Amino acid sequence: MWFWFSVIALICWSGSDLFSKIGCADKSDKYSHFKMVTAVGVVMGIHALYEIFVSGVPIDFASLLKYLPVSALYILSMAIGYIGLRYIELSVSSPICNSSGALVALLCIITGDALAVPQYIAVALVCLGVIGLGFVEAKEDDELRALRQEKGNYKYAKSPLAIILPLIYCLLDALGTFADSIVLETLDEDVANVAYELTFLACGIASFIFVKFIKKQKFFPKMEAPKYAGAVFETAGQFAYIYALADTEHVAMAAPIISAYCAASVLWGRLFLKEKLSFKHYLMIIISVVGIVILGLYDA
Repeated sequence: MWFWFSVIALICWSGSDLFSKIGCADKSDKYSHFKMVTAVGVVMGIHALYEIFVSGVPIDFASLLKYLPVSALYILSMAIGYIGLRYIELSVSSPICNSSGALVALLCIITGDALAVPQYIAVALVCLGVIGLGFVEAKEDDELRALRQEKGNYKYAKSPLAIILPLIYCLLDALGTFADSIVLETLDEDVANVAYELTFLACGIASFIFVKFIKKQKFFPKMEAPKYAGAVFETAGQFAYIYALADTEHVAMAAPIISAYCAASVLWGRLFLKEKLSFKHYLMIIISVVGIVILGLYDA
């Protein structure tokens, strides 16, 4: 079953990318990222309650506090990622965001861990791809950008935020993953996941109160539907991910399958959002994806 759980995680997380992009891309709605946090919080909260009352996962306030720093890093990274989706194609954003694995590897190197030679190569490839994407975005001619975006669902002007926000996501997610590896040495994985989901629920409720009652903004079901679809895919992907990696004998095969979901996100961006990138964009994306898959191959 590990293979099917891996494929499900890949499809769900790439689907989350797609629907989150659709739900957050409207620049006229400056609170869309708060609404997206609300959507994810609601869905994750429902799943957390299922885990507590049906699956019997034990949870207490001490566990919530213990995992809170990790939860905060993950949630903040996702919120910033949702903001970034307004300024850049999903096909570019997803590979940059998913380069966090390379930063985790760098943190491990800094703290004294030795890596296999292919891992060093993978880190170099990811860094090269991300830096290359930044240069391609910065140097692209405005007229050429307009021409290739002609048939796309969204138009983007050159903006420093287009690269900066996904990079901030990447950094925060990497710090969250690094902190996660430390906290999980003394905390059960199921308990940690429920703590994360309950924290997300609290943030979702706070975001709703802020948008609805403080900023007096309206929620329109038609505009919110993609956000909740993205939230369902995000939660389902997390669930499948846990079960895929639970089969410890096949982690070396499951991890690279799952880590390649950003490649599927690029495909969905091309098919459903009509995103058309330049050859240089695709070259840098391929370099990044190859590095990400190699890191996934060695993810234990």
